[in-house]
Amino acid sequence: MTDQRFLHNQWSSRLAFVLAASGSAIGLGNIWKFPYLAGENGGGAFVAVYLLCVAAIGIPIMIAETMLGRRGRQNPINTMLSLAQEAKAGPAWHYAGWLGVLSGFLILSYYSVIAGWSMVYILKMNSGYMSHISAETAARVFDDLKSAPEIQFIWHTVFMAATMLIVSRGVSGGLERATRFMMPGLFIMLILLDGYAMSSDGFGQGMSFLFKPDFSRINGESVLVAMGQAFFSLGLGMGAIMIYGSYLPDHVSISRSTIFVASADTLVALLAGVAIFPIVFANHLEPTMGPGLIFQTLPIAFGQMPGGSLFGVLFFVLVFFAAITSAIALIEPAVAWLSENQAMSREKACLWSGLSCWLLGLGTVFSFNLWSGNTWFGKNFFELVDFLTANIMLPVGGILVALFAGWIMRRETSETELEMGSAYNYWRFTIRYVSPLAVALVTLSAVGVI
Repeated sequence: MTDQRFLHNQWSSRLAFVLAASGSAIGLGNIWKFPYLAGENGGGAFVAVYLLCVAAIGIPIMIAETMLGRRGRQNPINTMLSLAQEAKAGPAWHYAGWLGVLSGFLILSYYSVIAGWSMVYILKMNSGYMSHISAETAARVFDDLKSAPEIQFIWHTVFMAATMLIVSRGVSGGLERATRFMMPGLFIMLILLDGYAMSSDGFGQGMSFLFKPDFSRINGESVLVAMGQAFFSLGLGMGAIMIYGSYLPDHVSISRSTIFVASADTLVALLAGVAIFPIVFANHLEPTMGPGLIFQTLPIAFGQMPGGSLFGVLFFVLVFFAAITSAIALIEPAVAWLSENQAMSREKACLWSGLSCWLLGLGTVFSFNLWSGNTWFGKNFFELVDFLTANIMLPVGGILVALFAGWIMRRETSETELEMGSAYNYWRFTIRYVSPLAVALVTLSAVGVI
């Protein structure tokens, strides 16, 4: 193994890794994307399939990706190259690392724009502008935001600058410090919002929608969406879990830490649904609003409730916290690669990677206005990047991680790294057969091959 294994930065403790990895996983995928996907795909039935995907596919691959990161102790590209050399495999495996770095980079380019929307809504809720707002006005406010490239440009820029400022401060001074503060704050805000939702008239209807499955509403496309959401939400195939694993101290249990992170991520997604759907039903709104769900329907609800402005601010601060803890993980693999391979200082690496990602994000900004008439395969720029990453790149990255960990890496190496006891055989069987086959079948179905 390379000497960099012993020189690489590390988290100060298991708790630091758990908070950072949870921050990486818990993001817009939980609070923005999960609720609207559940709303579009049958509620409880979608949730059941999603939970199955997390347990049977997500967690085994997350354990594998964390293990590869810690074993390699470098950025994902170098890690895959050095581990392939260790296993006497071909150097082409380093392309799996490139795929992860590129996926995270592409996702952050539009992630930053959506996070910018949350910052706009923090100000709108705080100003009282959304009080007693009608459905028509709320829709117009959201449409006006999407059709205003200059406003999205500003907040996309602010969010990317904040992200890169945190990342530039390194593992302990930036990533670890930010997540130590933001993750507990995120849980506190979410619990407060859930408490409010429990007192609303729509609580029973919301819980029925979220947890009472009607499997007649599930089809092959819904299964693909659920699996893609499991990958997106857990942060798999983006290089983020691998790079965070590379900072994990040797004495920390990979399996226990990973299961805790995956459980926390799933809990937050469900708690977000518990907070959102009762409010939606209490105000006779539609849960099938799509990507605009939290920006178009929730402001109506907050505007009509006592103390709604306060809870509205709280909710969109929650969205911002979730977004930025994930954003720093999405760009970290690229920053680490530039630092380790291009002899750049961390600050310079942050500048170049952040600037490039910001520039690509302008495509998403213009997707809703100046470029709204431009489509590729029936999708605008934002929709195309979202589809390619969530439904193709992340699953393919997950398959490559599973194949490498299960078939290329020597058994004694993975067994030593994981220290799982008798559970190791279950994980090894799953990572070799169940996870890659399930992901491959669903992905091939999605692209029309089968």
